[in-house]
Formats: sequence, C-alpha cells, structure tokens
Amino acid sequence: MSRIIAIANQKGGVGKSTTAVNLAASLALAEKDILVIDTDPQGNSTSGLGITRDNLDKTLYDFYSKRCDIGDAIKETAVGHLAIIPSTVDLLGVEIELIGREGREHILSDSINALRDRYRYIFIDCPPSLGLLTLNALVAADSVLVPVQCEYYALEGLGLLTNTIRLIRNSFNPGLDMEGIVLTMFDSRNTLARQVEEEVRKHFGDKVYNTVIPRNVTLSEAPSHGKPALFYDARSKGAQSYLSLAKEILNENSTGQRA
Repeated sequence: MSRIIAIANQKGGVGKSTTAVNLAASLALAEKDILVIDTDPQGNSTSGLGITRDNLDKTLYDFYSKRCDIGDAIKETAVGHLAIIPSTVDLLGVEIELIGREGREHILSDSINALRDRYRYIFIDCPPSLGLLTLNALVAADSVLVPVQCEYYALEGLGLLTNTIRLIRNSFNPGLDMEGIVLTMFDSRNTLARQVEEEVRKHFGDKVYNTVIPRNVTLSEAPSHGKPALFYDARSKGAQSYLSLAKEILNENSTGQRA
C-alpha cells in the first residue's frame, strides 16, 4: 500500500530537502519505487537529485496551472527506483494564481491518488511557510514527517506545526497523522543540542525516531554535485544515518510500531 508523506516544518533551514532527497534515495536502494514531489519554489530537492531546471518541459507549476496532468510532470532520476516531480522558481506564482480557484486546497489530493499504484512511498517536500502549496501537500498526505534542527527554537516550531496539523485534520484531512519527528543537524558535543533532544523526546515520546541525523560535511556537499549523500560518499555518517532512518520507517510501516 502506497504511503504519501509530507516533509514539513514551518521553520526554514531544518533539513527538509536534505531529508526528502536522502531518505528517498535510501528507500530506493531497498528497491522500493519512490516519488519525490518538490513543492518548494527553491527547488532544492530537484537540484539535489541532479535535475537541471533550465530545460524542463513540465514541472509541478505546469500541473497547478492545468497545463498537464500530474503524471506527465514526473522525471526519472539517476537513482534507480527514484523519480521526482520537479519545481522551478515559477512555482512562486502559484499562490496568487490559485487564490480564486474553487477547491484550491484539494488540487493535489484530487490528482495524487492516480499515482498510488506506482510508488511505495511518495514524499512531498514542502516550503517553509503555510501557504497554499504546503496546505495542498498536507491535505494530500497520509502523514507528516517533521525534521527538527537541534537548536533553541525547536520546540516552539514544533508547537506551531502540531497546531497546524490539528487544524488541517479538523477542516480538510481528518486522516492526517504524524509520521514522526527526526532530529537533524545534531552535534553531540553541543550541550544545547543534547538538551533539545531530551526535551523533544520527553514531549513527543515514540513519535521521535531513534535515528538522529548529525551535522555532516557530506550532507552539505552532496547537493552541489546533484547527488544524494549515499551516491556521493556512502560511508559518511550522514549517508549512514539516512539509511538507518529508512530502516526505521520500513520497520514501522510493516509492523505498525517503532523499531
């Protein structure tokens, strides 16, 4: 059964695109057919998977603008079993274009079910704001995966997001679940990082993954080469941490509980 997971946090710079690219690649390595939908106009997931944005004939913007069906915008990547619906800066205009459209919150959800039979996991990389693009993603998703940077304002951002999920459940998507929380950019030498980890685990319990994503040079360098960390330096701590996270998610979805 396919699972649609929105990767979201209203705070920027927490590792959403890094998580989308590297988690998707790790699951694809397990020969699961994976699709990433890049709903961020910055297009970091698109470039991070080696897709050149200059010559794209169809993107997510074309889907929202009714220029193509959602399936027509899918592009295969250099990673086996991994495809993407890319984005470009044109997506910035969608928020304005959709304001007057009826049912604008359900545009993605109305079309995405046609892709469920093709992919084991569909990850939606969300922009760091609660606009129509993120709203469409949350309405379309089965669950939300939340990357949380181990820093001072982490709990504040989590509180805002959990409230947003509650509002989405009440108004648009009653089945929306919290997939899990993944701690990112963790430095075990930093006292504050350890304190943040302790607080997040205390407040959210088994919703927090055992795997913690470290601060890692490979995770920073790999996107500039258009590769997931696994295909840039598979032995790095960053690549191995996302492999571990992928195993947790596979285990959780097969057994219904955390590893």
